[in-house]
Amino acid sequence: MKKIKLLLFSLFLSAATHAADQKTAEAIAPSQPGLGLNQSELLIVLLLLFALVLLFVSITLLNAFKVMYQEQLNPTKYTGPLKEESLDYDSWLKQKTVKPSIWSKLLGLKPIEEEKNLVIDHAYDGIKELNNPVPGWFNFLFFGTMIFAAGYLFYFHIGGYGDLQDKEYENEMARAKIEKAAYLEKSANTIDENSVKVDNTPTVLEEGKTIFNANCVVCHGDKGQGIIGPNLTDDYWLHGGGINNVFKTIKYGVPEKGMISWEKNLNPKQISAVANFILSLHGSNPAGAKAPQGEKYEAKDLKDNEMKAAKDSVNQTDVIKK
Repeated sequence: MKKIKLLLFSLFLSAATHAADQKTAEAIAPSQPGLGLNQSELLIVLLLLFALVLLFVSITLLNAFKVMYQEQLNPTKYTGPLKEESLDYDSWLKQKTVKPSIWSKLLGLKPIEEEKNLVIDHAYDGIKELNNPVPGWFNFLFFGTMIFAAGYLFYFHIGGYGDLQDKEYENEMARAKIEKAAYLEKSANTIDENSVKVDNTPTVLEEGKTIFNANCVVCHGDKGQGIIGPNLTDDYWLHGGGINNVFKTIKYGVPEKGMISWEKNLNPKQISAVANFILSLHGSNPAGAKAPQGEKYEAKDLKDNEMKAAKDSVNQTDVIKK
């Protein structure tokens, strides 16, 4: 023990002496750039770390030597291994006090040691039957469906608080009509002179007639015969015929000839209705019609400007064409 203590003391003394020598050398040698430490300081840090590790190892060895020294002074007597009696399976199970898990309780599982309590008295050909009860989760679901059925019956059929299937269908159809009208209204307002189509449905023509009588009669007459403006019932047009040209003329106007632009007063749907109403006046030959002006317009293909009706199903003819 005295030798170990002397060894530790000599190590600390040598480390301290070396540190003093390094400080003297530091005063002479200039500092070098690094991690904030010069070469001498870094060496001192490494020596201190080495001294701490050596101290930890020395203390550990010292404690181990103490234990060995005490064992030599008072040796422990040797005792042979104790023989334990072997237990059968039933005795071993009785010693186990493990409680059933939540999963076992939920599924209604029983441990194998309780199987003898579940055996039914009668047997057939040596085959015994176990009286396994219905699991708790099944009873929970079963009684839950009964409670739900009673609540459903009272809410929908007795109390009349909820809508039945036929009523829900009617409500959904009503909402679909509103959404369809909103979609058509939105899509109609995106019409321009390139996408406008001929639409001769009574609703569109009636709307166009109302707008025409309110804004266009002063210049074109109540029947389109022409007063200040040109005749709209013949084959001749100053700015081109057809649904696209008529829509464009109404939208942008002809300022140099006194026709204003209706783009700010009418939305695209209304301009389309007016244009379709004007085209419906073709060939009406009203009394007192103004003489033809402009050039005769001949459409290349009238079907290109017609409204395409949506089909709900595909027939055999369409399949053959495709």
